Amino acid sequence: MYEDTKRELQELGNGLYAWVQGDGSWGWSNSGLITGDDDRVLVVDTLFTGKLTADMLAAYRRAVPAAETVDVLVNTHSNGDHTYGNHLVPGARIIGSTACFEEMEERPASMVQKVVEHPENFGAYGRFFTETMGSRFDFSDIGHMPPNETFEGTMTLDIGGRRVELTELGPAHTRGDIVIHVPDARTVYTGDLVFHGGHPIIWAGPIGNWIDACDFILGLDVDTIVPGHGAVCEKPAVQALRDYLIHVQAEATKAYHAGLTWDAAAYEVGYDAFDSWLDRERVVANVANVYRELSGGAVNPTREEIMEQMLRYRHGAECPHDGPCACHGKAHA
Repeated sequence: MYEDTKRELQELGNGLYAWVQGDGSWGWSNSGLITGDDDRVLVVDTLFTGKLTADMLAAYRRAVPAAETVDVLVNTHSNGDHTYGNHLVPGARIIGSTACFEEMEERPASMVQKVVEHPENFGAYGRFFTETMGSRFDFSDIGHMPPNETFEGTMTLDIGGRRVELTELGPAHTRGDIVIHVPDARTVYTGDLVFHGGHPIIWAGPIGNWIDACDFILGLDVDTIVPGHGAVCEKPAVQALRDYLIHVQAEATKAYHAGLTWDAAAYEVGYDAFDSWLDRERVVANVANVYRELSGGAVNPTREEIMEQMLRYRHGAECPHDGPCACHGKAHA
């Protein structure tokens, strides 16, 4: 099932590694390995399935025999493509933010298995999940193992004499996003606070918090950035993501004050820039988040409604707005 997607271990130097999967589209997330001086190792995130996680852990062990035992696993956030393989590192300290733990408890892995088995019972969410992920991954071997150690704000770890700094920057992508900074290696693992080459998606927000998170990352003394999705990169990729978020915020605000509905605004915002990035249907969720904030919650589309419009957008449907708007007359395919 996974043979067509390139999955590879990249040595970053200074005892650090990244596991990079494909182009970073839906479900194809990254992981990391941080080694210390006394055979202690830290893994950043597991993957979407047990098989994918097992392949990753085997690659880590081939590169670093000490990785046979994972001392610490850090989950950057709650999404399943970063956590559903946690059960394959038994005995590890699993660390995440308090909000990450809470979100994982709210949406355990068993929920996804139900969607996979009977997508027809989950409306637009079931159809969207099946199209983007359900038909591409085998979820029969996923597990629910949330962090057994949580924190809020900041936390510092000693991994074999190496200082590793955890900083909570959510809510942004999710309610509890964190980054893992290794100062002596001038490297940061960002989880999904950085998408490289693809549209980000705001599940929590507000968008301003994500812009602030980009500023925090840009302010770190780092040369290497391991994003949650996409190729290992440097600071220009983070600046481009920040530019995207600023663009969406500004254009969605204009559309809101011009009276466009949130779903029509997504077509207006989405085709002005960043057209080459993957998964451009995510702009629907991002515009909805801005509208929710601007309206003080009065405009509050459900996840079902957002998924329905993301499907329309993904399939090149025309603007759903019934009345006159700036979208009509444009080619949306």
